Amino acid sequence: MDSKFEHKKIEEKILKRWEEGNYFHAERDPKKKPFTIVLPPPNASGKMHTGNVLMIAIEDLLIRWKRMQGYSALWLPGTDHAGFETQTTFERELRKKGKSRFDYDRNTLYSMIWNFVQENKGLIETQIRQMGASVDWSRYTFTLDNDAVDIVLSTFEKMEKEGLVYRDDYVVNYSFKWGTTFSDAEITFKERKDPLYYIKYGPLTVATVRPETKLGDTALAVNPKDKRYKNFVGKVIEFEDVTGPNSLKVIADSYVDPKFGTGVLKVTPAHDKNDFEIGIRHGLEVKNVISTDGRMSANAGKYADLKVLEARKQITEDLQALGSIEKIDESYEHLVPVDYRSEDYIEQLVLPNWFIKVDHPKKSLKKPALDVVKQKKLKIFPKWREITYTRWVENMHDWAISRQVVWGIRVPAWYKLDENPEITLAFLDDTGNFITGKAGELLKDYSLETIEKGLQTLYAPKSSKYVVSKTSPGTGYLQETDTFDTWFSSGQWPLVTLRYPNSEDYKYYYPTSVLETGWEIVTRWVSRMVMFGIYLTGDVPFHEVYLHGHIRAIDGKKMSKSLGNVINPEEYMEKYGVDALRMGLISGTANGKDFNFPRDKIIGYRNFANKIWNMTRFMLMMMEKEDITKYADLILPSKEAEKAMSKKDKEVLKGLEGLIKKVDKNLVKYRFADAGEDIYQFMWHEVADNYIEHVKNLEDKKVSLGVLHHVMTECLKLLHPFMPFVTEAIWQEIPRADSVDLAASPWPQA
Repeated sequence: MDSKFEHKKIEEKILKRWEEGNYFHAERDPKKKPFTIVLPPPNASGKMHTGNVLMIAIEDLLIRWKRMQGYSALWLPGTDHAGFETQTTFERELRKKGKSRFDYDRNTLYSMIWNFVQENKGLIETQIRQMGASVDWSRYTFTLDNDAVDIVLSTFEKMEKEGLVYRDDYVVNYSFKWGTTFSDAEITFKERKDPLYYIKYGPLTVATVRPETKLGDTALAVNPKDKRYKNFVGKVIEFEDVTGPNSLKVIADSYVDPKFGTGVLKVTPAHDKNDFEIGIRHGLEVKNVISTDGRMSANAGKYADLKVLEARKQITEDLQALGSIEKIDESYEHLVPVDYRSEDYIEQLVLPNWFIKVDHPKKSLKKPALDVVKQKKLKIFPKWREITYTRWVENMHDWAISRQVVWGIRVPAWYKLDENPEITLAFLDDTGNFITGKAGELLKDYSLETIEKGLQTLYAPKSSKYVVSKTSPGTGYLQETDTFDTWFSSGQWPLVTLRYPNSEDYKYYYPTSVLETGWEIVTRWVSRMVMFGIYLTGDVPFHEVYLHGHIRAIDGKKMSKSLGNVINPEEYMEKYGVDALRMGLISGTANGKDFNFPRDKIIGYRNFANKIWNMTRFMLMMMEKEDITKYADLILPSKEAEKAMSKKDKEVLKGLEGLIKKVDKNLVKYRFADAGEDIYQFMWHEVADNYIEHVKNLEDKKVSLGVLHHVMTECLKLLHPFMPFVTEAIWQEIPRADSVDLAASPWPQA
């Protein structure tokens, strides 16, 4: 045995040993209980970050523990195409070459992104392997594999037939930066200081931070209990506006907050979700004055084509010239919607999109997803995170599932152009020129083949006729260019990875056992998987959910490139070893709370790896001195040997039994940090500081060395799911009764 533990020397060697032993391939066995985890799919073209490392450490711990307990333990690996994130990354590469996505038709762009992902996806797969993740690579899934896509398309077809899918103009969260819509769960709110303008509408005054949207106002609203405006309700107010004489009806709606501003609300259904709902209740016109390019639309009259902020400035000046601005509060603080990835501003626009009806009267998706948690058919750990899930599902609105990006699974809807002449098309002609216009006009000058070959985008009004089909319904059709929201496809991940509905894996391993992921996607991802699982199978996709916390920077701040405090896990793996990084992160994740990156603990567990290496070397040296060179020479703990045992021997064995019980109890409750700490304390203090020192001073060591050998091997089994590399390397050095590797050894029994 080498004089010291060097992780760089053993990690690759141990990985090869496990792979050659095929230990991580799960076999369906009717005599065994299944235990299944699906790996939350990281971005196929991304790199490992600290959250990925924590996720893999926890899931590998669970799967190794259950495999050693005798379960048919399957850990399903895969990667995600990651929708607009990947497309955005690729577009940055294009810009470096002086190109943009607008230089290519959508099929060419898709192929280019596909090749880009294939070139880079090996990186994340290699990193998963280097982490020692005991996944079954023979069952690997990429979210754009043909089988995976087919399952997603079949789900959409089924939902459309059952009336759960619809297409409609709707106020959506739209990002000018990304050129796509966002679901409610994908936006957050950021506090910002903006001027609050008090604008006169004849005898009434409205407080707003957005003067430019007044061009889309279709009513004024007051609270029905507000006595100040009782006499105005139902009347039409006439006033001079920036576009000329104007008039708006005053309506009463309980949404209006009498305490905000003047208590009068301008209702702009096209650019505010709450206003949109008011508009539905009162039958108001929806007047869109902002376009998807971030400029004012034709409905904005003389302000058309101005960027939003330019229009705000110009309209404010024009209102001041009219004497229509009563006052301006320059220090108004409020929350603005931003996307959760880049914190870029989110506009609310009315666009035709594909939606899922989550609360259909005949087949509700959200009610069963809520009931399974309330009825304890699905348990969430830690318990205090459950409220995040239940509140989200209770308040869930219809879900916009379409995105205006190329990279993803294309919505399987087809439009016949001669039946839909109002469809707007954008394409490259045979010479590469960009062409856009209405289908009815374009077909006079261009063939359908030319349009289809160069197609970039297709925008169909909500009244358009369409056919849902995986393949073209016939000649004269063009397919929808919107793709599915990645949460729509990854929401079916447990089903996709198990090849639902007819595979033997699905029949044996579904429902899966536990989903382990970060708490921040309990709304965006977990709730959707539960909805789809119950909808398609009648059962939950997993029995339990464990939500780990965020890892912050060492200083406690959120990791950010701009702050320069992003931690690269590869550097810690290189310097301290995979085991130390894994165990260090696990020790920080107490009860699913956010925690600072535990650098000191990682160093401490590097030292612990050295400690147990040296403990083993010392034990082997003592055995050699006693002429115990093979397993058969050992006097192992037994009923017969008990008479020869000392009080110290019995104490350490009793301590081991207590440790096994505590570790099992804590792992069942997902208290990983507690379980790891118990093993650490017992091995370092009870075994090394106490028992080994006792054995060292004995004249006759034979009985106690048998006890020590037993304690050490059982402790290595307990520690193996936490620190698999060093424990397996040590295991190979210890005389044993058989040649079974530690990865395939049975779990200790108390």
